[in-house]
Amino acid sequence: MISAYTGTHIREVERRLLEASADTDMGAVLMQRAAYGLANTVIRELQGRGLRPYGSSVTVLAGKGNNGGDGLYAAALLARRGLRTTAVLTAGQAHPAGLEAFRAAGGRVTSLAGADARELAAEAARADAVIDAVLGTGARGGLRGAAAVLFEELQRLQRQRLELRCTRHGLVVACDIPSGVDADTGEAHGPVLAADVTVSFGAAKAGLLADPGADFCGRLRIIPIGIEDGLAAPELRRLEDGDLDALLPHPGRRSHKYSRGVLGVVAGSARYPGAAVLACRGALAAGAGMVRYVGPPEVADLVRQSCPEVVCGTNVVDAHVQAWLLGPGLDDGAQEQLDRVREAAASGLPTVADAGALPALPRELTPRTVLTPHAGELSALLSRYGDAPARSGVENATLAAVRQAAGLTGATVLLKGATTLVAAPSGAVFSQAEASPWMATAGSGDVLAGVLGSLLAQLADDTGTFSARGIAAPDRWAAVAAMAASLHGRAGTLASNGGPLTASAISEALPQIMAQR
Repeated sequence: MISAYTGTHIREVERRLLEASADTDMGAVLMQRAAYGLANTVIRELQGRGLRPYGSSVTVLAGKGNNGGDGLYAAALLARRGLRTTAVLTAGQAHPAGLEAFRAAGGRVTSLAGADARELAAEAARADAVIDAVLGTGARGGLRGAAAVLFEELQRLQRQRLELRCTRHGLVVACDIPSGVDADTGEAHGPVLAADVTVSFGAAKAGLLADPGADFCGRLRIIPIGIEDGLAAPELRRLEDGDLDALLPHPGRRSHKYSRGVLGVVAGSARYPGAAVLACRGALAAGAGMVRYVGPPEVADLVRQSCPEVVCGTNVVDAHVQAWLLGPGLDDGAQEQLDRVREAAASGLPTVADAGALPALPRELTPRTVLTPHAGELSALLSRYGDAPARSGVENATLAAVRQAAGLTGATVLLKGATTLVAAPSGAVFSQAEASPWMATAGSGDVLAGVLGSLLAQLADDTGTFSARGIAAPDRWAAVAAMAASLHGRAGTLASNGGPLTASAISEALPQIMAQR
């Protein structure tokens, strides 16, 4: 499991460590460890591109603070390994000891002050690697003045190469965090140069695992520097292979369809019947022992044709289930379906509430109700509670928005997106990002809802397994939702294989993903 922390917390841990080590220059020790990890990452990445490090060119964009010092020390190490190194001092000054070490190693120094920012950007773009070491975790806001112009031009050149499908473009490595990304919130203050890899010191920063900050992070590499024992509860967590292996349910020798979880589904309408089919397919593929569909006969007929395993009916009260999935494909005018949603939601069972079900829910909810909005739906949901950010406001501050929604509703909230965030009312947050961009297709969310409903039914009474992974009982619903997002993303990526796919293909790939666990 990846644990991510705010930059504010990590700086406080560093401060306490420095105070406790007043008799040694611990600040210099931490910086050297960070620089060593950063330099080794650059070498490894260049080798991965088929380049010989000796003779390769590296430009470090160095700010005046400790982030710039990390970059300059790393560039000094690279210079000693035979790389041609240039430092662009974006503030006209730099970390004194780092700059001295860089010069002593034979590095070339130029200053942005009084220079043509666009010419320096063009020169940096020709380098084999660029290290972004301008703004660190303590920065608020983005780049300004000539530094902003420098990064804007680098952005333009980067986009131009991508549009021209250049087979070779310069490596971009962010030092701790891409300049302009808020380490605490993930908000991005442009211009921000997208990194191929971000080298994060001590621990992952929360802003790297939440959109829009994650857009600029690239691959994440975490370098231990000796502060890790002082870290407290993480700001957010990301489930990995080992977590899925431990948390996913596996049937025993004497399991039967009822013990493996029965999911009730209220979904679909005359206008959107396919949503019910896709939700049921997702639930079946994710291992539910039985799926009971409740809805209008014409939709039930389509469900039966596509999923003969599903038991269909028209009354919520007759469906004996362990969890409910409510909402995919509901039409505003389908009053009978909305009444079924309200009746199922009143059962108190673990519930997934998707799309059309959201307006029909009571105002006060519990963590065992998992809401699954996209950004537009979350904006509408927040407006019910007196806050009405535009969709863009949610997209530009996803971590704050999902946490706010969970706090206001009392429910667990899964915010769908390139990075899916799941927040518990306690403030615990999970972040998953295994999905392919090709999964932005009609019906993909219906399959996700089915997967989540299936897992809720199977894990409704399981608390011990989550506790063993350090997940508090009230937060286990958020962990289940994160598991669903991870499985859904992995299945979509497998089904896509780098190209277009349909929502049905996601459900078809799920059993293979589950079998790997």
